[in-house]
Amino acid sequence: MNFIISGKNIDVTDGLRTAVQDKLSKLERYFTPETEIMVTLSVEKERQKIEVTIPVKGNIIRSEQVSNDMYVSIDLVEEVIERQLRKYKNKIVDKEQAGVNFQKAYMEKDYDEDEEVKIIRTKRFGIKPMYPEDACVQMELLGHNFFVFYNAETEQVNVVYKRKGNTYGLIEPEF
Repeated sequence: MNFIISGKNIDVTDGLRTAVQDKLSKLERYFTPETEIMVTLSVEKERQKIEVTIPVKGNIIRSEQVSNDMYVSIDLVEEVIERQLRKYKNKIVDKEQAGVNFQKAYMEKDYDEDEEVKIIRTKRFGIKPMYPEDACVQMELLGHNFFVFYNAETEQVNVVYKRKGNTYGLIEPEF
């Protein structure tokens, strides 16, 4: 596995680099040697955060963990990714996505799915063109954290969402 380790507001010391590689190298049994693992370590006040992103054909495996100790965050992130891999392995195979990034042994082994994704409700609603700012106002009026709308500027379906610090985000499709 190829590690790409970067730091944000933190110097990535040899000790941190070694800890990340040692802990995440446990994932080698799942991935082929040429799989890239992107790791970003960051510090914000007392928050020690690690973000791990593993792009595989058809999917992105991602986990983000925060604690007050970077080494604890590193331990937590590996456990979460391993749990995700066991949980979604059957879905990867069921959708017949190419398992080119995965070890053959991992693809052949059966894992029990802890929780199955079940859609229990479908909601339909009329969607009228509006501007992103109007969509944010509508979202606030409804008391939701996100709002799907038809953008009057781009003539595409977009999503606005609440962010920390009373700010908003806009999700636009990319073609």
